[in-house]
Amino acid sequence: MNHSEIYLADEAATLSLGAQIAQQFPTGGIIKLQGNLGAGKTTLVRGLLRELGYQGTVKSPTYTLVEPYQLLNRTVYHFDLYRLADPEELEYMGIRDYLDQDALCILEWPDKGGAYIPKADLQIIIQLHEAGRMAYLEYY
Repeated sequence: MNHSEIYLADEAATLSLGAQIAQQFPTGGIIKLQGNLGAGKTTLVRGLLRELGYQGTVKSPTYTLVEPYQLLNRTVYHFDLYRLADPEELEYMGIRDYLDQDALCILEWPDKGGAYIPKADLQIIIQLHEAGRMAYLEYY
């Protein structure tokens, strides 16, 4: 396991961290992303997707639960489980089909998925800190 802490002074720093993480996942993987509302989770995902070549709008899939991004040679699924009432809902939406592919899966609020969410390759916690944020990264 590898740990690191990174101070994110502003939105540009958060986007940059997302780009750096994208480079570390040339194929599939599972990233768990935690932090309070407004902590910058979706901004980090936007930086990651921009690095992979996506130019469209990146929004948090709060109501749809998952937003797919089909890129040139890969697929990224961005999940937001904040509104999930019961982890079993993931079974009904076919969560295994998403996770069993070679796609990169990024999950906000992963704890709400319970046992339906497998072990992560990377867990990121973003917290407000002074005028910016702190990102705590744990690689498995």
